[in-house]
Amino acid sequence: MRNFGIIVLVLGIFGYFYASGQEGQYEAVPDGLSIHESLSYPAGRWQVARYASAALAGFGLLMGMFPKGR
Repeated sequence: MRNFGIIVLVLGIFGYFYASGQEGQYEAVPDGLSIHESLSYPAGRWQVARYASAALAGFGLLMGMFPKGR
């Protein structure tokens, strides 16, 4: 499980930086929109992908640190 955690961590970090780069290519999402409404904009989709990648990296970090649970 430790190897799986490290792989997920690396994929999450790579996905975060990739989504950040892609998000910068599009016009910013207007303020005050919900997450569901922001998905209609390309930058909003990349922003959600960035947050999902950060969550994935966090999960990978936990799996790498505590592979068998505590």
